[in-house]
Amino acid sequence: MFRLCMKAVFVHEQLAVKNCYKLRLYIPGCSCFSTSQARLGVLRRVNDKYERFLEQRFPRFYVLYHTLMKGFKLLFEDVKEVRRIKSSMRSNSIHYRELPYRDMERLLLFRRDMIKAIPLIVISLPPFAIGVVFTLMCLFPRQLLFRHFWTPQQQRKYQMIAHVKRSKHQAEVLNNILLTIPRISEWPRRTLLLNLCSKVQSGVHPSVSEICAVREAFSGPPLELQTLKASHLRSLGSQIPVIVWLPSFLVRRRLTTKALDLLYLDRALGTLGLDQLSDEEMKRACDLRGLSPSRLTSSQCREWLQQWLQFSAQLKDSESSLLLHSMTILTLVYPPK
Repeated sequence: MFRLCMKAVFVHEQLAVKNCYKLRLYIPGCSCFSTSQARLGVLRRVNDKYERFLEQRFPRFYVLYHTLMKGFKLLFEDVKEVRRIKSSMRSNSIHYRELPYRDMERLLLFRRDMIKAIPLIVISLPPFAIGVVFTLMCLFPRQLLFRHFWTPQQQRKYQMIAHVKRSKHQAEVLNNILLTIPRISEWPRRTLLLNLCSKVQSGVHPSVSEICAVREAFSGPPLELQTLKASHLRSLGSQIPVIVWLPSFLVRRRLTTKALDLLYLDRALGTLGLDQLSDEEMKRACDLRGLSPSRLTSSQCREWLQQWLQFSAQLKDSESSLLLHSMTILTLVYPPK
């Protein structure tokens, strides 16, 4: 996937260079082979006038044009940064889960974005395909584009839509746990888990110690990932997200991988320290772990992340099921009422 994206970006950059070269041919007084600052200044002024013309005469089209250009710029920056990270991984012979927090987070977000970015890049490669891209941006921006190609208003709107859908799936996860409790053979584990779920259903935010008290219930049947039903797996996958219409064994494998990625990301964040994160990074960290930050203050985000890191620091690699279910248990009724 990364190699395909790199090839697409390279072709797109070559087309952009060719278009810029052609533009010089029509500017009086500009040499085709000139790279002086004066010639580049002329090109910038022409581009600025063109953008002002669009903004004044076609404001809605200008918003789309500006969003698209900004999106490609951010995407190219991501590709270059990921190339640097992968080069560092090869030179140091390390796995991506051994990277520092910010590098690992960027790599994971890049992989998530590429699911939507590759079709967009491929569509935009042919000549005159920009009209098709604009049409897709107008008709299906949430489904076919991603954060780099959304306006600030669209980002806020789509975050709310994602939060509503995630809350619905988290409620399904909690119901699935309740339906599975009667199949737990050990009575003490069953009682502890039932009390925890009842507490969450009543609107009370649980503590880390209460969740760790039921960890053994998620380490074996019927709540370990290998024994969960397909509907239960889909509910878990919808909050990460994972493509849930795949066969169950593939969904289970993707959930295990995502859970391990998140666990190692937590460990890297614990090494870095929450104090090193900006407000934007804290909100993004909350969102990655299932909590919508749109209506939370910075102090609430920090408080929740501290609780989450305190919890995940106690988990082993084999406790993927508990980690995924805790994305529901720890977020469903936060902040406490």
